[in-house]
Amino acid sequence: MTDSNRKLDQERQKHNRWLVLIAAYKFLLALMFIAVGVGALRLLHKDIDDVISHLGDLLRFNPESKFVNFLYDRASLVNDPLLKRIGALAFSYAALGLAEGIGLYLEKAWGEFLTLAITASFLPWEIFEIFHRLTWVRVGLLVVNVLVFAYLMNIVSRRRKPVEPNPAE
Repeated sequence: MTDSNRKLDQERQKHNRWLVLIAAYKFLLALMFIAVGVGALRLLHKDIDDVISHLGDLLRFNPESKFVNFLYDRASLVNDPLLKRIGALAFSYAALGLAEGIGLYLEKAWGEFLTLAITASFLPWEIFEIFHRLTWVRVGLLVVNVLVFAYLMNIVSRRRKPVEPNPAE
């Protein structure tokens, strides 16, 4: 193997650690959405009130508490078609997150553009949510997503090279 080939292999093995970190974040989000999808599909054809009661017993919640009563009130809104939609949306978003993560890990331009587009599409909603109710979690998510957006925008803009005039002209 020549020195130039060896250097090329070393360059290929180096990963941008920030892109890897963002990709890991996207993979974790995808795993979370897969869990939500599986959970929604496992609740199909089950009595949600029984599931809440069993979960409350396992976690030793007071059956007369406001939280448990709130869950019982909301359980009446959950039905099988809604659970199917929740599952489908969760799996779709997980697939999108996996695509983002794979594209970023492999340092592909399409992965960077996909992540830029999706992150940009959620920023206005996150800002609206902060104005609606200010919490540290919401501010933290907004800060992380703004940093991801800015970093990826920097990478994409640096990758664009200006067209150099042809000296023969």
